[in-house]
Amino acid sequence: MSDLKTLQQLAEKRRSIYALSNQLPVSNDEIIKLVEHAVLHTPSAFNSQSTRIVVLFGDDHNKLWQITEDTLRGIVGDDEKFKSTKEKINGFKAGAGTIMFFEDQSVVKSMQENAPLYADKFPTWAHQTSAMHQYVIWTALASIDVGANLQHYNPVIDDKVAEAWNIDKDWALNAQMVFGAIEQSAGDKAFKPVEDRMQVFGK
Repeated sequence: MSDLKTLQQLAEKRRSIYALSNQLPVSNDEIIKLVEHAVLHTPSAFNSQSTRIVVLFGDDHNKLWQITEDTLRGIVGDDEKFKSTKEKINGFKAGAGTIMFFEDQSVVKSMQENAPLYADKFPTWAHQTSAMHQYVIWTALASIDVGANLQHYNPVIDDKVAEAWNIDKDWALNAQMVFGAIEQSAGDKAFKPVEDRMQVFGK
C-alpha cells in the first residue's frame, strides 16, 4: 500500500469519538512519544514553533474536567439546565486523558516585532499552527486505535487551568483534546458536495 493511501485511510479513520473509557490500548508513554513527535515535526508559520502542549493523565485529567464542571455550574446555576452539560463532562471524565493546546504569546509578539509588515497576521497564523498540531495528534491517535474529541472551554477555564498547573503566563489556552479507549465508534458522516467546496483551474 502506498504512503498516500495509508495517509488517506488514517484521515478517514480520524473521527470525533465521545464514548471513551480509561482503558487505553497503549501505554501512557506511547501517548507521550506520539505527542512529542508531533511537537517536533508539525510545521508552523515562519518556523515560529509557537504551539505549547500539556498532557494530563489520571487524576490530573479528572481535575481539569472537575474545574470545567465547577466553572460552568457557576455560570449556568440552574441544576435542571445544567444536567445535559454535566452528562457531557462526565463523558470527558470517563476518558484516559486530555491534551491541552496553548499558543505562546511571547513568540507571537516576537514574530510581530521582527516582521512588522505581517504583524496583524501572526495571531491568525499561530491559531493555524495550533490547529495543525491538533490534527496531526488526533490522526496519530486514531492510527493506534485511541479515540479522541476536541473541546473548546476556553476562555472561561483559562485562569483556573493556569493556576492549577502553574502554566506560563504567556501561554494562551486554545483547545482541549480528550482521549481514551473507543467504546463506541462514530456514526456515519454526512458530506457536503465537494464541488461546492473546491475549485480547479488550468487543468
